[in-house]
Amino acid sequence: MKKIIVIAVFLIAVPFLTSAQKTAKFGHVDFAKLYGMMPGQDSIKTVYENYAKGISDQFAAMQAELDNKVQDYRANQGTMSDIIRQTKEREIQDLSKRIDDFQTQAQQNLQQKESDLTAPMIEKARKAVETIAKENGYTYVFNSAEGLLLYAEPSDDLLPVVKKKLGIQ
Repeated sequence: MKKIIVIAVFLIAVPFLTSAQKTAKFGHVDFAKLYGMMPGQDSIKTVYENYAKGISDQFAAMQAELDNKVQDYRANQGTMSDIIRQTKEREIQDLSKRIDDFQTQAQQNLQQKESDLTAPMIEKARKAVETIAKENGYTYVFNSAEGLLLYAEPSDDLLPVVKKKLGIQ
């Protein structure tokens, strides 16, 4: 009877022991190359370039206005009264500051627009990598171009244990 119980426990435990010893399976993807191959790049590029051109055109108009004000100021500086000269100088300074602010804001807007346009495609590629990894039993998938981890099986977060070991609250 004891032997039957031992054999039954053994037969029940074997599948659990073998699944606990699953070997890690690694893979890699050049994510930048994958992203570059995805359809829709042309439309993203066109939308971004049109957006950038609008900003560039506005900047050029502002710069032309500044150039005209500076030329007018230089040409008429000798004949201006002090109050008109000071007013023109303030106008030039204000416009120059607005142009600087516009450049800063335009750079931020361009970065945000690029992010808004590319984020859905990047997410689609990331999900495809995750799906393939799960379907094929990969434990980890790395970005071969940058050495970053693209996918990992859910696992235990060791941060709390390591923090405790190091005495970090």
